[in-house]
Amino acid sequence: MASSKQKEKATTSGAVRFVLDGEVVTVSDIEPTRTVLNFLREDLGRTGTKEGCAEGDCGACTVVLGELAGDGVRFRAINSCIQFVPTLDGKELITVESLKGADGALHPVQQALVDCHGSQCGFCTPGFVMSLFALYKSAPKPSRQEINDAIAGNLCRCTGYRPIVDAAQKMYEYGDGAVKPHEHWMNCSFSSPGDRQRSTSEREMIERLQSIQRRDTLMLSQGTKTYFAPAQAAGLAALRDAHPDARILAGGTDVGLWVTKQHKDLNTVIYVGNVAELTQIAVSDRHIEIGAAVSLTDAFAVLVKHYPELDELFRRFASPPIRNAGTLGGNIANGSPIGDSMPVLIAVGASLTLRKGKRTREMPLDEFYLAYQKTALEPGEFLESIRVPLPAPGAKVRSYKIAKRFDQDISAVCGAYRIVLEDDVVRDVCIAYGGVAATPKRAPRCERALLERSWTQDSVEAAMTELDKDYSPLTDMRASAAYRRSVTRNLLYKFFLETGGEQVQTRVFEYAG
Repeated sequence: MASSKQKEKATTSGAVRFVLDGEVVTVSDIEPTRTVLNFLREDLGRTGTKEGCAEGDCGACTVVLGELAGDGVRFRAINSCIQFVPTLDGKELITVESLKGADGALHPVQQALVDCHGSQCGFCTPGFVMSLFALYKSAPKPSRQEINDAIAGNLCRCTGYRPIVDAAQKMYEYGDGAVKPHEHWMNCSFSSPGDRQRSTSEREMIERLQSIQRRDTLMLSQGTKTYFAPAQAAGLAALRDAHPDARILAGGTDVGLWVTKQHKDLNTVIYVGNVAELTQIAVSDRHIEIGAAVSLTDAFAVLVKHYPELDELFRRFASPPIRNAGTLGGNIANGSPIGDSMPVLIAVGASLTLRKGKRTREMPLDEFYLAYQKTALEPGEFLESIRVPLPAPGAKVRSYKIAKRFDQDISAVCGAYRIVLEDDVVRDVCIAYGGVAATPKRAPRCERALLERSWTQDSVEAAMTELDKDYSPLTDMRASAAYRRSVTRNLLYKFFLETGGEQVQTRVFEYAG
């Protein structure tokens, strides 16, 4: 592997270019699926970034990426253990070593952790530092909930979260006093307004990132492995058509585990994270159009803006580093029966735009899944965008996740519900569940039991009985079949309690199994 730091702005299609500590790093002759974590520790000797789980759960490996966003720079935490080095192309990589000032002074986040005794055994501390650094750069006065959310992807096995939260609250007190910000990006902020005066360091960082933005396709090859990263949808379509067996890579939050845990060899990889058209969001007067490579963080933000009832569901989806790296399109195309985004997207009537070459077709999301992890995608076809209708007048939407932990856990059952009431009669209904079948799946018998009937206790109880005919759940490590049957029924009843008005009579239902 050849690695060199340089300030040239030349474009090299066969090399990865990213910024580290204020300088452009060029990396060539690297295995396309080499993780950022291994690259940092083994190639650059940056051992501050730790390996805990190697699957994006514990947060010990957290680093921060700086990316151009509008006319400013956006800083987000990611898990380096499941991120591949070529995906750093065009970005800035910030590690725990990057935070130290030129004179050795600590960053305010680090100093706050010292002063609040936030480091216990110390193994997880660098990951906490980086998650808090990302918060420091994006939220000037975070609430306690925002702090909790920011570190939801970091596990402390010493169980000492209180001093870490204390440090998160205290870190904003440091400035130009005892702790001086020396790092070149200290004054860079998220999506900085263009009409304000920029600091010299911020202008230099933006110019440096602009100098390594790619308009061509990045291609890397080592042995039998080839990596493509097109910049335009047309280039992606041509590559996908030429390599129908290639593995599409988006956020890597699932594919990364194939490499770190299953030790799979991915011979041909097509990365979609640089495709301009797939990273855009557009809102019309009828629907939200979300590109397949839009991060879960950005996709959930626009969905919650129009469907505020879904805020808790999306906050409980994995962790911030996973949401920052993972994409909505990847979560959908993966076809997992326990993906939390799919049931509610099915319930609100989302559809997909699928593309092969120049041809596109639209398909309702509830028709996309054919069997366990098998979708309707044809050879050479890829998911281009997701279309989500805006809420209809009178529509009531909810989604509930049942898991053993509040944060960062896989659902035993995820239920999603949408009804449109007119004079307390159900004129439209869609109900879907994840975790109870081989695919995310609607409940047609339950829906028929509710449609054109009054939204009453009796009709809901009848619909609950029909749910047993819609699904045949299995027993696994997360829940038994009997438990899942009980939960599917009770979640529907919970939806009724939240939307049924004053006539609701609270009852407790149990399923005998």
